[in-house]
Amino acid sequence: MTVGKLTRVPLREVWKHEAHDFTRWLQENIDVINDILDFKIFSPEREKSAGSFSADILAEDENGDPVVIENQLEKSDHEHLGKLITYVSILEAKRGVWIVAEPRNEHIQAISWLNESSGAAFYLLKLEGVQIGESERAPLFTLITGPSEESISIGEKKKELAGRHLLRFRFWKGFLGMVEGKTKLYNNISPSKDSWITGSTGKSGLNFNITLRQHDAQVELWIGRGKEKAEENLQIFEALKKEQESIENVFGEPLEWQRLDGKMGCRIRKIIDLAGYSDESEWENLYEALADGISRLEKAILPHIPKLKM
Repeated sequence: MTVGKLTRVPLREVWKHEAHDFTRWLQENIDVINDILDFKIFSPEREKSAGSFSADILAEDENGDPVVIENQLEKSDHEHLGKLITYVSILEAKRGVWIVAEPRNEHIQAISWLNESSGAAFYLLKLEGVQIGESERAPLFTLITGPSEESISIGEKKKELAGRHLLRFRFWKGFLGMVEGKTKLYNNISPSKDSWITGSTGKSGLNFNITLRQHDAQVELWIGRGKEKAEENLQIFEALKKEQESIENVFGEPLEWQRLDGKMGCRIRKIIDLAGYSDESEWENLYEALADGISRLEKAILPHIPKLKM
């Protein structure tokens, strides 16, 4: 049996002109890339208007959603990547396919990032010209990167985190605006996307914190002078716990006293299960409850801080 040898042929010897030759050929032979993609492309049209620009090919997938194809018979570059993103955006396409002769590592990473971060799916294909012996020249397409279950999952997580960060920022902005007259602990704090804000007791490693979760929140004294001072953290905690009755009388209700052995610190806290950052309709009530809770905690504990041996 004779086995032929596959050899590479310069793409410009197969298609001299990218738009006039290759794009036209691809429109007429779209099935060649359908074989390596995880979806099917139908009804390809060349030079479809996208604002003041023209997409190489605009087609449809099985659901009738737009698919943009950008061709580049050279090494991938920023200009063509920018075109692909622009066309996908303007034409509201669900998928973008970029066909290049030589994909740069940076652009492979960029396409992977787009699949994690955007609402569209992007595919990067490598195109080579090949032939066996004196046979007709043929295209060889290789899928370099495209959307995967992992990238989709990462993308959904990023969107979830972005939404969570926005809610927390808005929550802290509202809370810090109303708490200013009730305590000076957070006078110099700016709103952030973090799940907590911290106010100093005047002693290093002892802070009055407010922590915000999805459906509840808490006020606490955090005793955390560093892992290397774990014994000192426990000593401070035990010294305050000896004053538990007095502290809770001033606070007005029981507190949770958590030694958290083996952890980075100890805490004295009160959970407020009224609402959290996801319960926006209850934010005004939660603002009041947190401001009241941290003010009472400050009043109950702060007089004991100067007595601590630190």
